[in-house]
Amino acid sequence: MDFDLIVIGAGSGGLAAAKRSARHGAKVAIVEADRVGGTCVIRGCVPKKLLVYGSEYKELFRDAKSFGWEASEPKLHSNILLQNVRNEVNRLNQLHINLLAQANVELISGMASFSDPHTIQVGDKNYSAKNILIAVGGKPTRLQIPGGSLGWVSDDLFEQQSLPKSIVIIGAGYIACEFACILAGLGVSVTQIVRGNSILKGFDNELVLAVQSEMIEAGININFGCTPELIEHHGQGYIISCASMGSEANTSTIFEADALLQATGRLANLADLQLAAAGVLHEFNRILVNQSQQTNINHIYAVGDVTNRVNLTPVAVDEGRAVADRLFASKNRIVNHELIATAVFTQPEFASIGLSEEAAIKSFGSDAVKVYRAKFRSLQQALPARGPRCILKLIVDIKTDRIIGCHMVGSHAAEIIQMAAISIGMGATKKDFDNTMALHPSISEEFVTMT
Repeated sequence: MDFDLIVIGAGSGGLAAAKRSARHGAKVAIVEADRVGGTCVIRGCVPKKLLVYGSEYKELFRDAKSFGWEASEPKLHSNILLQNVRNEVNRLNQLHINLLAQANVELISGMASFSDPHTIQVGDKNYSAKNILIAVGGKPTRLQIPGGSLGWVSDDLFEQQSLPKSIVIIGAGYIACEFACILAGLGVSVTQIVRGNSILKGFDNELVLAVQSEMIEAGININFGCTPELIEHHGQGYIISCASMGSEANTSTIFEADALLQATGRLANLADLQLAAAGVLHEFNRILVNQSQQTNINHIYAVGDVTNRVNLTPVAVDEGRAVADRLFASKNRIVNHELIATAVFTQPEFASIGLSEEAAIKSFGSDAVKVYRAKFRSLQQALPARGPRCILKLIVDIKTDRIIGCHMVGSHAAEIIQMAAISIGMGATKKDFDNTMALHPSISEEFVTMT
């Protein structure tokens, strides 16, 4: 065999597995057809968060006068912002290449496919390995309607040289909502088309409604009950025809904008792998794995979005490291997919861990759950006397006093929930929170002073 492990895909999960396996003494290669870093680094979390930061300056300039600062009318040069974001992505790409070299992991450039259960073909070369890890991630989907090939998906937005004056965003998930807030903050007129009656399905309803209200307040035109049926070019822009579910009869609604973003979900990147040649079982949108990330072929593993379980970067990283530890360090560690903190970088920010109020009531019953909440405007917004209000929420199991859900909408929500996740993961009770001395004045103190 050429290698102890071949990893297909140099995204977060693949990089983590490759480097840790090499650290354990394995001979490792990683195959990548694109830049090194994967969705998160190249066209996801990192460039998106940089754009979030850029979009926040509009409100900072607006509030500056309340704190005594006088500044001329601010002007955005979106071409500079977008280029600087690409420069940072390029820097990180090279950094990850260097880190692979330092870890003695061989980087093979090209598209990988299975020739047999132990052999990977890349171009006109074959490489064999005792073990193979599939970590190819996912890709954005497009609507299967007339004109569905038109417009952008999320990957395309980062490659633009400038921003449009107006955009229609199709979708209700975190990608659609995050980009709606980013672009609105950068001065783009945003219309969002939602097929159902709510955004951010699956999150705590009360906090979703708070985010939704702030998005509308920021000027985002959210249209519920609209199902896109046709997309057409119109001059330099687009026309989107939608079926709208009215109270009495179906009606048709037309939306027009300079740009269009389809943010309607992602699919596992399976098309080019030739999984049948390896005998790996898979479904339409995922490779089937057990709790150890193992496929039906004992020496072939899969991690991250390609398994379509919990599609988050830290989860892929932990899964990749767990595979490496299992194969080369005799540690059979199982990744816990049950209690995972998540964040949506809308404006305001939304972060959560554990059960929503609705899920808790469904699991435990309404009489067995107690909800604590705090709603207020942060001290940062006291002088401007405007801006989003914070909502902090704890869901408690009355029988055990354990906190089973922790949610927040407001500034730095992700940073705060990350710390709360540690205590909740350790089984913290409401009494534990009550016995914690508050750090004043802060937003997070509200979590330990709720009554």
